[in-house]
Amino acid sequence: MTAAQILGEVFYSIIGLVFILVGAKALKDEGCSKKVTTAAFWFLLAFTFIAGPWVPKWLVGAAIVIMACLTAIGGVVQSKNDVPDPVEVRKQADKLGYKIFIPALCIAVVAVVGATLGSKVKALNWLTANNAIGLSGVVALFAVLLLTKASPKYAAVDGARLMDNVSTTGILPQLLSALGALFTAAGVGDAVSYYVSMVVPENNILIACFIYCLGMALFTMIMGNGFAAFTVIMTGIGVPFLINQGANPIVVGALGLTAAYCGTLCTPMAANFNIVPAALLETKNKYAVIVSQLPFAVCMLLTHVALLYFLAF
Repeated sequence: MTAAQILGEVFYSIIGLVFILVGAKALKDEGCSKKVTTAAFWFLLAFTFIAGPWVPKWLVGAAIVIMACLTAIGGVVQSKNDVPDPVEVRKQADKLGYKIFIPALCIAVVAVVGATLGSKVKALNWLTANNAIGLSGVVALFAVLLLTKASPKYAAVDGARLMDNVSTTGILPQLLSALGALFTAAGVGDAVSYYVSMVVPENNILIACFIYCLGMALFTMIMGNGFAAFTVIMTGIGVPFLINQGANPIVVGALGLTAAYCGTLCTPMAANFNIVPAALLETKNKYAVIVSQLPFAVCMLLTHVALLYFLAF
């Protein structure tokens, strides 16, 4: 293994340890009604992250199937959390002020700088984009500890608590990226093209623009990933119904991807954007982010249809 791969496995193992802590937290919670199945899910997930590269692939596949079954039967629930006292939280927030954003800034700056240096400096070729993100997390953790003077144990305690709040939606990005590749390989784009040709009148550019933008948004809502939807809809609708009719490919491509993001605003499948923030903020309605974004998404989607119609032809 290369240095980059070794460092990557270290970061994956650290993530796996967090999953183990979540599972252990569930086992220790006597009030958790489904602590065995909940713990089993998190331990299996940790197994795939830590031991995945070293065991037969069928074993990882079996673990994923079992995890899916545990989720499907509602066997994964949130265990009891020791939530900080609101008065103490308010006191610490007033004390730190805007300095609390320094760790978040560290993540962004270190990740970008690290990935850039890793791609340009030969001696730092071990610092791949993923490793740069992992390194930025380490730097941010030290920044948090210096700012708050908190005990390092809270990194593990609160890390497990937040992961427990996010729950199974935390692994949706991995699932959906694989789903996009499967859809493309299975020829879903060709199937979409066939059925759309039965609906869209020949040479009706306006309806083609509407179907293209709506298709981008709907597939993104299903797959939770604009890039995965882009491949399918561009193949099935963009090329045959727009580009082959004389549309500017650059405009079609650019507006197609941003139209897909309109769907991102409306779906729980885009967990990183819509469900994870609600879980971290501990809102009463886990779909609160989606509800607030929905009217803007509809307006932007209609705007995309108009822009595509007037700018692409």
